[in-house]
Amino acid sequence: MKKYTFTEQKDTRSGFGAGLAELGRTNPNVVALCADLIGSLKMDKFIEENPERFFQIGIAEANMIGIAAGLTIGGKIPFTGTFANFSTGRVYDQIRQSVAYSDKNVKICASHAGLTLGEDGATHQILEDIGLMKMLPGMTVINTCDYNQTEAATIAIAEHDGPVYLRFGRPVVPIYMPKHTETEHENKFVIGKAIQLTEGADVTIVATGHLVWEALQASEQLEELGISAEVLNMHTIKPLDAAAVLESVAKTGCIVTAEEHNYIGGLGESISGVLAKNNPIPQEFVAVNDSFGESGTPAQLMEKYGLNDKAIIAAVQKVIKRK
Repeated sequence: MKKYTFTEQKDTRSGFGAGLAELGRTNPNVVALCADLIGSLKMDKFIEENPERFFQIGIAEANMIGIAAGLTIGGKIPFTGTFANFSTGRVYDQIRQSVAYSDKNVKICASHAGLTLGEDGATHQILEDIGLMKMLPGMTVINTCDYNQTEAATIAIAEHDGPVYLRFGRPVVPIYMPKHTETEHENKFVIGKAIQLTEGADVTIVATGHLVWEALQASEQLEELGISAEVLNMHTIKPLDAAAVLESVAKTGCIVTAEEHNYIGGLGESISGVLAKNNPIPQEFVAVNDSFGESGTPAQLMEKYGLNDKAIIAAVQKVIKRK
């Protein structure tokens, strides 16, 4: 089985900042808007190099979305930046009416998603945002796993015509995906195309965001137990790469989905729909069990809410028994 290692760790939000800065140098139509969180969204370099293309809206997220929608009419490609909770739940009406319904080319970029926001607690730890955004017609939903993939996704969505929700996080995590400049690499980033990280015969593990690394760690431990796991990095929740899922489960006969999100409305639910229509097989969910979060370190919360390699291994052992 292919082993994944890392020599460096960074937060995924810094990958967004790097990607946005590169777009500032290469795409004159890209503009950025922020709701008083420049440092948290790592927008500093873009602003330093392109001050005339940045708009500080302040703590007025609904206004930010409306302004972004208006900027698209003149051919601009606006990237909005704030925390995931404020990027979705606080401004859902504005996104639905001014962006999705109108099919505006707005890139909604959201940091501090999920439980790994940590000590700020339940009011900031949105676990429903993927569900909210994937239900909007025409909305592309992307949830990246590391610094390199976030940088690559940020650059890719500028070329995509239509509204996008890009979700990333605050904690420092391993970097193990290729740089976006490695265009011929087998793991290159393509919107809507899952990445197969390992091959396996006994179980399919489909993970997204921070849970991809946990899935890889679980697959190595499962191999020691004699279980061969195929791991898919499902960075794009919508449009979902159904073909990759169906091809994998045709070999393995069961599946575990893993995400830092409520199990209702997330990646696992989308995959359940694909399986129900095409190949009903046993599925187990590694996700938050329909609850709010709480204050704690990211590691403590991932442990308590069952969002780590141990939880994935337990789910795999359970789903294999159901085959």
